Amino acid sequence: MRYLLINKFQFPPDSILMLTEAESDPYRIPTKHNIRMALYWLVTGCQPGDSLVFHYSGHGSRQRNYNGDEINGYDQALRPLDFEAQGVIVDDEINATIVRPLPCGVKLHAIIDACHSGTVLDLPYLYRRSSTGQYVWEDRRPPSGIWKGSGGGEVISFSGCDDDQSSADISVSSIFPLLFGEGGS
Repeated sequence: MRYLLINKFQFPPDSILMLTEAESDPYRIPTKHNIRMALYWLVTGCQPGDSLVFHYSGHGSRQRNYNGDEINGYDQALRPLDFEAQGVIVDDEINATIVRPLPCGVKLHAIIDACHSGTVLDLPYLYRRSSTGQYVWEDRRPPSGIWKGSGGGEVISFSGCDDDQSSADISVSSIFPLLFGEGGS
């Protein structure tokens, strides 16, 4: 993804923050705290004309929703490296951190390659293929009336799995390298 952003889309290298398990710097390991800080970093100071990218390739899960803001009754979540001790990062928090604060004129593209990631950004509308094979917009606004959209910015999310699907359910191990040209394609 780093290669793609720098070499295909001309992102400056110093504008990319990458967290990996292979890092020796403890602030660059994908712990819950570090992922939260990276999400805040991503949107802090963004201005009209900015293009932001959030890419997550890792574990995801879902858990019962108790505040009534999920149509399917479940929160989708990212599982940081330390999730067993620190817990997951649920879609409500992701939405509040990187979606709702986006001002008009800012674009965010999220690419999530994780189990149960279909609505992990909690966006109000979802574009998907219907049972008849046609692509349709689904209204995902919660019955509670809580607004989960941005503050005027444009948000597009690509996810590797539907909310009730694991990566093992998909016939191709990962479509993202094919779609986005990872590895220098």
